[in-house]
Amino acid sequence: MTRFDHSSSQFTRVPSLTPRDARQELANSQEILEESGSSNQRVVRALYEALSSRDVDKVHSLLSPDLDWWFHGPPSHQFLMRLLTGVSSPDDVVFQFQPQSFASFGPTVLVEGCDSDLSIAWVHAWTVTDGIITQVREYFNTSLTVTRLGDSSSSYGKYSPLGFASSSSSSTSEIASYHCPSVWESSLSSRVGKSVPGLVLAI
Repeated sequence: MTRFDHSSSQFTRVPSLTPRDARQELANSQEILEESGSSNQRVVRALYEALSSRDVDKVHSLLSPDLDWWFHGPPSHQFLMRLLTGVSSPDDVVFQFQPQSFASFGPTVLVEGCDSDLSIAWVHAWTVTDGIITQVREYFNTSLTVTRLGDSSSSYGKYSPLGFASSSSSSTSEIASYHCPSVWESSLSSRVGKSVPGLVLAI
C-alpha cells in the first residue's frame, strides 16, 4: 500500500496488514461498536426512568430540543408525544411505558413493551448522537422487522443517524453488493390478539 506523505512531499511505503493484524483491527472495531451500543442503551434506559418518575429536567437533558419524531399507529395512541409536549386533556389516558426488552445496533436503540392488558404493543427506535437522543420512531400494534443495509464485505454495515446506509457512491456494482439481513424482530405485537400491519425499518 502506498501513501502520500504531504509533510515531505514524498511517497512512503506503508506495510500491508497481515491477516493477524486485520483480525485484531476487526475485533477492535467490534469492541468499539459494542461499547457505543451499551452507552447509547444507558441513555435510553435513563430516559424511561425519567419518564416513569416524571423528572422533566432529566427528560429535557436527554432529548435534543428539535427531536425528530415519527409515528405509526392509531392517532389515539400518541401517548409519548402528548407526554413530551405537555399537550393533554382531562380525558387522556395515562399510559405507562414499561420496557420489556432492549437491543442496540450502533446509534439505534430498540425498545419493546406492552400495556398491562396486553392490548397495546409498542416499539420505540431511538437514535442517540453524542449522548443525546435526536430521533424516535414509534410503532403501536405493528409488527416491526429491522434490517441492516450494508456492504456484503463488511461485518458491521454503515450506520447513519437517520437510519439509512450512507455511501459515497451509487454505482451499479456497489448497489448490487448491498444486502439487507434481518437483525431484529418485534415479538410482543403477536400478543394483542389481532392482525397487525408489518413494517420494515432499515438501519
